[in-house]
Amino acid sequence: MSRFGVLVVGPAGCGKSTFCAALISHIANTKRSCLYVNLDPAATDFEYEPAVDIKDLITLEDAMEEMGLGPNGGLMACFEFLMENLDWLDSSLDDVGEDTLVIFDCPGQIELYTHVPILPNLVKHLTGHLQFSLAASYLLESTFVIDKSKFFAGTLSAMSAMIMLEIPHINIMSKMDLVKGQFSKRELKRFLDPDPGIILSDVHKETNPKFHRLNECVVGLIDDFSMVQFLQLESQDEDSVQGILSYI
Repeated sequence: MSRFGVLVVGPAGCGKSTFCAALISHIANTKRSCLYVNLDPAATDFEYEPAVDIKDLITLEDAMEEMGLGPNGGLMACFEFLMENLDWLDSSLDDVGEDTLVIFDCPGQIELYTHVPILPNLVKHLTGHLQFSLAASYLLESTFVIDKSKFFAGTLSAMSAMIMLEIPHINIMSKMDLVKGQFSKRELKRFLDPDPGIILSDVHKETNPKFHRLNECVVGLIDDFSMVQFLQLESQDEDSVQGILSYI
């Protein structure tokens, strides 16, 4: 039996939990079934209570206190503990049927899949042992387009996630209501379908000339792969959420 899930990833503050809540609400309104899994051991406020919560296994505070770690190190320790106790997750998801979409809300620490293979290993377990058909949704906040350097970095991070997770993947520009009226449709399109050449000219103006060659190399990398495109999301707009869900 194949089961279905979506892994919601992206930097801290990009609106992952809000997107998860919008998905849950939309799916409920269409009389379909979903299961919300919180994988962030530091998360405390939820619009919808998770059916499965990593904090029932280990909390960030416990990891930090017992191991003398800071927040980032504590989060890594929590995920290492999860990977050592996957039977807990297996039993929590054992009764999920193929008509239920499982929504995995992940932490904002991108090093979980860019620096260490913790999240990729979890994906392999879910797709292999638990027979999940998974998709990844990478969120980037729309305000990143105001600061071209941040958008540059966010695009690279999205590409890194696509390569490391090795599952079907969509990129989402979240909180589109925050930039309404600030850009024309033509200007916005160069960010939704990143035009490295145009972005590079802006970044050159904002950075020290000694970094220009590095900027050009990074732009070349983005251009050569041509992997990253963004879908627009307004979490309060049902049509916008349905559009994203149709890709998932």
